Amino acid sequence: MAGPAFRAAAVRVRVPATSANLGPGFDALGLSLGLYDDVVVRVADSGLHIDIAGEGSDNLPRDEKHLLVRSMRAAFDALGGQPRGLEIVCANRIPHGRGLGSSSAAICAGIVAARAVTIGGENRLDDAALLELATEIEGHPDNVAACLLGGFTLAWMEGGVGRAVRSEPADSIVPVVFVPGKPVLTETARGLLPRNVPHVDAAANAGRAALLVEALTRRPELLMPATEDRLHQEYRAPAMPESAALVERLRADGIPAVISGAGPTVLALADEETALKVEMSAGDGWAANRLGLDLSGASVLPLAAAA
Repeated sequence: MAGPAFRAAAVRVRVPATSANLGPGFDALGLSLGLYDDVVVRVADSGLHIDIAGEGSDNLPRDEKHLLVRSMRAAFDALGGQPRGLEIVCANRIPHGRGLGSSSAAICAGIVAARAVTIGGENRLDDAALLELATEIEGHPDNVAACLLGGFTLAWMEGGVGRAVRSEPADSIVPVVFVPGKPVLTETARGLLPRNVPHVDAAANAGRAALLVEALTRRPELLMPATEDRLHQEYRAPAMPESAALVERLRADGIPAVISGAGPTVLALADEETALKVEMSAGDGWAANRLGLDLSGASVLPLAAAA
């Protein structure tokens, strides 16, 4: 295959926040949320220039170490060759280290942008290949699947390759996220998980995860039992006691609530009638935000699109 040619014009990519696990769907289920990072990329004559505004602007690297750049480089390799230079502008709104898929957003933004600035990029790297590459970079497919596809996703590994199917979430579901001030590293949260779990707990989670597919897509009234978990939240509670306490308090009030991803953000799945009450219930120390459901996933937008 001949090396690629690149567009002269800049491209804009928007990627959503995501919440993985959703209670019992550990490393498998994901939900795409209406909170977005935007990236504008232009192929330049030489060099690498990165501007960052918003989340991470004080501490993210502005060189080849940036996860978005590393993801772009991997995608350009898959597309057949690297451009001479890159100019990148990032507008970050997804909180970092909070369990809302910020790393997956960076990965997906990078690979989608690389394909978009490559002439004929979709023929060289189709959507299935995008998911495979994003999974390879991230290490697991749950967040990247939801970020790329939008909606509600079920992801798995098959022969070492990330796969996913997308479903339409029920439009009556209103996500409310409670974001604490301090992050928890994913590695820390994952390190608290035991190597083995009781068979009865695994069986319980399998049933609840299956029920969650029905609850999220067709019968939201089943979300309380469907979001029960025995595999990860209790084990991770020592790293995020305030989050665990908030989940317990919300569930005691009849609100389906879970730890979002590896935490410490708490995700509540409310409805129009209860969303405002839920949003006001967290108390001090939390940034509570009512979000929409994102149904589009990673998208290439006109440069003039509203922020």
